[in-house]
Amino acid sequence: MKMLVLSAPSGSGKTTLVRRLMADFPYLAFSVSATSRAPRGQEQDGKDYHFISVEAFKHRIENGDFLEWEEVYAGTFYGSLRSEVDRINSEGKTAVFDIDVAGGLRLKKKYPENTLAVFIQAPSLEVLEARLRGRGTDSEEKIAMRLGKAEQEMVTAGRFDHILVNDNLDRAYGELHSWVQPFLEG
Repeated sequence: MKMLVLSAPSGSGKTTLVRRLMADFPYLAFSVSATSRAPRGQEQDGKDYHFISVEAFKHRIENGDFLEWEEVYAGTFYGSLRSEVDRINSEGKTAVFDIDVAGGLRLKKKYPENTLAVFIQAPSLEVLEARLRGRGTDSEEKIAMRLGKAEQEMVTAGRFDHILVNDNLDRAYGELHSWVQPFLEG
C-alpha cells in the first residue's frame, strides 16, 4: 500500500497539482475526504467530499473508520476514511490525498515507509492572500482565519519529504512529477 500526500495551506494550488498528477498517472486514485461542513458551490457528495453530520463523524471516529482526522475549525471535522484507501487498493491503484497539513503529517507518521508527503506553499503570504481573494468564495473573516492558519502550517513544512514552492505552475509540476514517478515505480 502506497500513499501520496499533498498538503498545503488553502490557496497554495495543491488541488490543481493533484488533478494534473492524476491525468499523467492513471494508476493514481483520489481519496475522497470526509467532512462535517456543508457543501460549497458545485461540490458533490462522494466526489469532492463525503459530507456527513458532526454526530455521524464522531460516531465514525469512535468506530475507527478514519486513518486520520482533525477538527480543523471549531465544529468542522475533516478526515481520511480507511474505506477509501481499501477501495483504491482493491483497484490496484495508489491513493492520493489532498489534505490539510496536520492530516498529511499524521499519515506520514503512521505509515512512514509507504507515504510520500509533499508540502506545497505559495511563494509568500501576500501571494497566498491574493489567491484566496481571487477565488471570491470566502468572507474577510474566513480569509484572515486561513492566513493565520497558513502561517502556523508553514512552520511544519520541514517535516514533509519535500517542500514545493508553487511560484510557477509548470515548473512546480515538473519538480513534483520528478519526485512522484520514482516513488510510484519503486
